[in-house]
Amino acid sequence: MEETEKEIESMKAASEEVSRQFKTLIDANDLDSLKHLQLLILGRLQDSNAVLSHFNEYSEHCFAEVSSDFSRNTRMLKSMKSDLDYIFQKLRSMKAKIMATYPDAFPDESTKEVFDQRPDLEVPQ
Repeated sequence: MEETEKEIESMKAASEEVSRQFKTLIDANDLDSLKHLQLLILGRLQDSNAVLSHFNEYSEHCFAEVSSDFSRNTRMLKSMKSDLDYIFQKLRSMKAKIMATYPDAFPDESTKEVFDQRPDLEVPQ
């Protein structure tokens, strides 16, 4: 037990000596300057953190306000897309029937090219 206490005392004395010698290597004014700069940086970081926290709260509030509108509008756009797909499918079908019945109904080749180029626009019979 006594040896352990002696080891602890010698380690403490050695660390104090190293600390004292280390302090002599650095000027006290430099340490004060570093401490002042660290406090200045800390203050700026705390201000930045407060601003970011406020911005996050504001963003969360804004998102809560628009998220329901956004999801409603998304559903409406999906519904409109499916409606338009159905309408265009019917129009393609009607054009194909007209072209089959009256080949001269569309004098330009653009309508025929559309049917030839797009395999997904197959004409139902």
